[in-house]
Amino acid sequence: MYKEPHLKNRANVPPYDPGAPAVCDIKQITRMLPHRYPFQMVDKIIHLDAKSIIGVKNVTINEPFFQGHFPGNPIMPGVLQVEALAQTGGVLVLNTVPDPENYLTYFLGIDGCRFRKMVVPGDTLVLHCELLADIKRGFSKMQGRVFVGEQLACEAIMLAQISKKQ
Repeated sequence: MYKEPHLKNRANVPPYDPGAPAVCDIKQITRMLPHRYPFQMVDKIIHLDAKSIIGVKNVTINEPFFQGHFPGNPIMPGVLQVEALAQTGGVLVLNTVPDPENYLTYFLGIDGCRFRKMVVPGDTLVLHCELLADIKRGFSKMQGRVFVGEQLACEAIMLAQISKKQ
């Protein structure tokens, strides 16, 4: 049976108040990221500073991937949880340039990825990314974690690059 671990240190769980105003709403995210339906995986950003970001993804039964993953037992694919983290991290690194709409973010690598909780319709993903080092020559390395409530659902170290659009 699948065991759902609880975090030992609740201080690592990012705060989420659904009623708080967004730092970046869906319109601002859409201007920054090239992703569109059905692949836009971040609904809003609730925290953004020079080193970290917290995004939110509301998971509904209307997501197109639930038709085949799995009929009668809908579970969000882990690769899409990682994609939601990568898009959140993309907003973080694009925030470092004055004209983010003129740049693209490329996902280069992933290390230490672990899935710790099944994500199902009705869950709200709180996506936390934190830079592990300063961005150099457009390259960034960040720690990403997905939370559902106080439970860690997914975590990974991600590598990305931003580059000017051609």
